[in-house]
Amino acid sequence: MSHRKGGKERELPERRCIVTGEVRLKEDLIRFVIGPDNSVVPDLDERLPGRGLWLCPSRDVVNTACAKNAFARAARQKVVIDPALADRIEAMLSQKCVDLLSLARRAGQAVAGFEKVRAQIDDGAELILAARDGAADGKARIAAKAADIAVFSVLDAAEIAAAFGRDHAVHAAVAPGGLAQRLSRALERLEGFRAA
Repeated sequence: MSHRKGGKERELPERRCIVTGEVRLKEDLIRFVIGPDNSVVPDLDERLPGRGLWLCPSRDVVNTACAKNAFARAARQKVVIDPALADRIEAMLSQKCVDLLSLARRAGQAVAGFEKVRAQIDDGAELILAARDGAADGKARIAAKAADIAVFSVLDAAEIAAAFGRDHAVHAAVAPGGLAQRLSRALERLEGFRAA
C-alpha cells in the first residue's frame, strides 16, 4: 500500500498473518519473535531482534496460532508457547494504552470527565474514550456529541482513571496529534482481545 508524505509516494510495509494468510499493514498486526529459549515473545513495539512472525490482533487468531502450531511451522523450529499468551498480550496492550493516555495527559493533549470531554469535542478531539464498564446513557450522550470522532469503549474506568492519577474516570478525550494516532492504533489492537 502506498502513502503520500511530503509530496513523495512511499510504500507502507505490509506483512502476512501466519494464521489467516491476510496481508495487512504492519501497524495493523502484532509481531512476535522466537526468544533465545525458543519461547514465543510478543513484540508490540517491533524492536526485538529476530525474524518477525505476524498475527492479526485478535484473541481468536492468537489462540488458533497456539492450538495449530502456527508459530513452530512459520519459524521452522520447535517453540515454547505460554498457555496464557492471549491474556498476556491483552495485559500488555492495556498497559500500552494507559501509558499513551497518561503521556497525552502530561503533554496537555488529554482531558477526563464528562464536561471536559464535551468541551474538548467542541475544541477538536481525535478520539474519545468511554469506559466499557461505564453507564450506557453517559456513553450514548458522549457518542452522540462526538458525531464523526472515533469513540473507543475498550478500557475500563479504572484504567482510564490510572492514566489521570484518579480513582475513577469514565470519559476521556485526546486532541489531534501523534500521541492520539499511536493511542488509536493501540486501542484498535486491544479491541481484538476484549469482548465489546
